[in-house]
Amino acid sequence: MKRIVFFVCFFTGTCSAVAQQPNVDSIIQQISIEKNADKKVDLVTLFYTPEMNNFPGKVIEMGLQLLKQSQADKNNLEASAAYTMLGQGYRLSGNNIKALDHHHKAIALAEETGNFSLLSMAENQVGHVYKDREQFDKAIQFYASSATHAEKGKNIRIRSWPLLNSASVYLALNKLDSALMYAQRGYELDLKNDRSGLVLAFINLGGVQSKLGNAALAVSYYNMALAEAQGKPYTRYFNMIYSSMAQHYQSAGQTDSCEVYARKAIDAVANTPFFYLSSKPAQLLTSIYEKTNCDSTLKYATVYKTATDSLNNSKISQQIQLMTFDEDLRQQELAAEKIKTGEQRRQNIQYALIALGIIILLSLYLLLSRSFITSAKAIEFFGIIALLIIFEFLNLLLHPFLERITHHSPVLMLLGLVCIAALLVPLHHKIEKWATAKLIEKNKQIRLAAAKRTIEQLEKKQ
Repeated sequence: MKRIVFFVCFFTGTCSAVAQQPNVDSIIQQISIEKNADKKVDLVTLFYTPEMNNFPGKVIEMGLQLLKQSQADKNNLEASAAYTMLGQGYRLSGNNIKALDHHHKAIALAEETGNFSLLSMAENQVGHVYKDREQFDKAIQFYASSATHAEKGKNIRIRSWPLLNSASVYLALNKLDSALMYAQRGYELDLKNDRSGLVLAFINLGGVQSKLGNAALAVSYYNMALAEAQGKPYTRYFNMIYSSMAQHYQSAGQTDSCEVYARKAIDAVANTPFFYLSSKPAQLLTSIYEKTNCDSTLKYATVYKTATDSLNNSKISQQIQLMTFDEDLRQQELAAEKIKTGEQRRQNIQYALIALGIIILLSLYLLLSRSFITSAKAIEFFGIIALLIIFEFLNLLLHPFLERITHHSPVLMLLGLVCIAALLVPLHHKIEKWATAKLIEKNKQIRLAAAKRTIEQLEKKQ
């Protein structure tokens, strides 16, 4: 009978979840067809729903589909989004090593595209890995960078994500002023969008008020989080809410309530891929029972150890540390390369300006000099040289801007340079025509002056 009830509940839950999942094939097709990079990112964010986070396998499957499509399209933006999704799926499965590996690939590709919203998404997901492992300094670093890039990007929905996640980290660090500030900012932004982050906002606000000693307000926020999650398949969020409430009641000395919500937190993720989230509530129950109930103490100590080992064993920690070092080194090399490239570009701009200045001064001297007759071919030659130098100067000056707005697309970059040339060539013809006319007039005056001197000399001889 229990098995029948279990399968009925499982089937009902699965149907409910599928009903709320986005149409994956349709969205991937739209992403492939869409030409505008920012609109592609908007479509990618449709995959990120609290409901989808309940199914790590499904998230990985979607990531693989999008990666296959990106390879067919030869599109780095789609590939970066796919790796971010794969990393999220593996992280939700508790495999932080594969998660970090995919997230690092996503960041590298996002940097190549120059799309700030895409880069913000990738960095936000990396922050999750370090937050889960309580490496809070590293988590804050990625969330801060994600928030900065989200503000520069055009996608509004993701702007609340790094703020709410930063609030969670500052809450864990007992930096309550920062936690409150980020939680409120994230809450305000999320209210204007799809409200998908409100549960996390209420959990953070409840945690801050709990640590400030405002028990009634804390419980009120936790109840608001429960109300927001009610009727939705928010497995992880229910675990987070109940764990937070258990910690609140433990700090208030209300052992019975702490026990009730700790049990609920464990039950919320029992028999799910999120079993590793049982660690904190199991630790609370172990501390409650260690002096009164040996059997329960042993039971929850085992749960705590199993959940903790699955997330934090030494081999995994070592591998993640090495991957972190590799990514830090890559970022340092990238920063050094950017500085070197920027310095080289500034030097090239200076050289171009010097060469252009020399050409212009020489041309003006030839035009304005009253001492000798200048060939029109010389002015034409110097005009062509000046045109090439000006074009190269504008290319150096505008290249970063063109890269940013074209997202490194060779075709669009070429089109931009052609447009610049189309403006320069008519201008060059006009200047050349003016210079030639000026030169002819100057040569006439020189010849006329020479003729007058000759006549004067002949008259003197006669």
